[in-house]
Amino acid sequence: MSTQELVTLNVGGKIFTTRSSTIKQFPASRLTRMLDGRDQEFKMVGGQIFVDRDGVLFSFILDFLRTHQLLLPTDFSDYLRLQREVLFYELDPLVDLLNQEHLLQPKPALVEVHFLSRNTQAFFRVFSSCGKTIEMLTGRITVFVEQTLVAPTWSSNSFPPQMTLLPLPPQRPSYHDLVFHCGSDSSTDNQSGIRYVSIKPDNRKLANGTNVLGLLIDTLLMEDFHLVSTRTASSEDKTECYSFERIKRSEALTMNKTLKPGTILMPQQSEKKK
Repeated sequence: MSTQELVTLNVGGKIFTTRSSTIKQFPASRLTRMLDGRDQEFKMVGGQIFVDRDGVLFSFILDFLRTHQLLLPTDFSDYLRLQREVLFYELDPLVDLLNQEHLLQPKPALVEVHFLSRNTQAFFRVFSSCGKTIEMLTGRITVFVEQTLVAPTWSSNSFPPQMTLLPLPPQRPSYHDLVFHCGSDSSTDNQSGIRYVSIKPDNRKLANGTNVLGLLIDTLLMEDFHLVSTRTASSEDKTECYSFERIKRSEALTMNKTLKPGTILMPQQSEKKK
């Protein structure tokens, strides 16, 4: 590759070397005019074209020019500044992708676990901004009630009462939350009053609230949630609140390959064509 095929840019103090064809693939862009010498704002300094703009944001622009994809970090938040830089370079196809990325950037999924331990019982209530998370937990959590099977009177003296576990799903007060509890509860007739909780894929049936809480937290962590805070939600009954957050990575947005280099995607033009 000859040196004439390469170009070095100094963008705000950051050095970038790439092919001139990469920079000039969109004839209508300001970058193409820069290499052709038709834009006097860009000066050649020591064999490098100096651009007095943000070098960090230009790295995303150059990546787009190389791949025709817009892939930003999960925690990226400088959309307005990046859009300003893209408009400066007059890269209209990238403006279009950036608008899509901004709209598609996923909001974090939030989960709160409220835990109350009272005497021999433990109560749980799980809130989530994402209904699918509640559906996932509902499908994994089963409450087992220990029930006594009373033998017929004619054989009651011969056979001791038998025990069985009656499975029950957690309650769904709304689309965004579920409730369940475990421990000793003797308020129901014909039941010994002990409730166990099982959370798939773990096969254990747990009656201790602290153990259930630990298993529930582990389940959320395995679903890529991160514990962000703990607090006392209610000072009266000492309800503990555990807050979780999950941010999924967005997929790369790819430029429409049917577009010819230099095609300008402007919302006003698209509406007029319709």
